Amino acid sequence: MITAGDFRNGVTFEMDGQVMQVVEFQHVKPGKGAAFVRTKMKNVITGAVTETSFNPTAKFENATVDRVTMEYLYNDGDLYYFMNPETYDQEPVNASILGDNFKFVKENMECTIYSYKGKVFNVEPPFFVVLEVTETDPGFAGNTATNATKPATLETGAEIKVPLFIERGEKIRVDTRTGEYLERAK
Repeated sequence: MITAGDFRNGVTFEMDGQVMQVVEFQHVKPGKGAAFVRTKMKNVITGAVTETSFNPTAKFENATVDRVTMEYLYNDGDLYYFMNPETYDQEPVNASILGDNFKFVKENMECTIYSYKGKVFNVEPPFFVVLEVTETDPGFAGNTATNATKPATLETGAEIKVPLFIERGEKIRVDTRTGEYLERAK
């Protein structure tokens, strides 16, 4: 059990059947009346952020969110299979749980799997990945007065904007959080 008076940034707890994480907290002691804890918290499953005030003696269940690094194996319809490299256990994950940034993940890449009480609620791909450009228009000289870009299709099927000098077959580094081209891969 944890009380609202023990809240710190990053603490996870269960409230009304939901798993919440403290983003910000402030202990308030007004001149009149009882003290309270003003809290900004995020629902770790849905991502919704709310602000609430609690009595410092309010009690909540601790919530332990498990983070496991697993290797993406393959997908079969709407199920994506991940393997724990230590135990070799496979975990099927429904496509509805995967975020938009999963389009940058290819087979055998390691991802972080977040679960609560054995139920997976989030899959986080690596922040930076190296992928091959499979389709792009040829670059042309002369139109480089500004940061000119062109569309490119990557080996995972994702489409991003790349500089004009990038050619088909080159490996590039991509930021999966923003979906932006970073640099040529060495």
